[in-house]
Amino acid sequence: MFPSFHNADNPTHRRVMVVGLLLCLVFVVISFSLRPQAESDQVLVKADRLVRTAGEPHKAN
Repeated sequence: MFPSFHNADNPTHRRVMVVGLLLCLVFVVISFSLRPQAESDQVLVKADRLVRTAGEPHKAN
């Protein structure tokens, strides 16, 4: 039988999982920080329009 990751002892398994999660977290943080930021203040234009028209009667076709 070949040794595999599933036969590893628990501290090794836990250490590998923690390092993997930390690397994923670092990747997500870096990708969000390098993403271009929106220039305008109105990011949610559709949501703003829905909020402004809430409670008004629907227009007939």
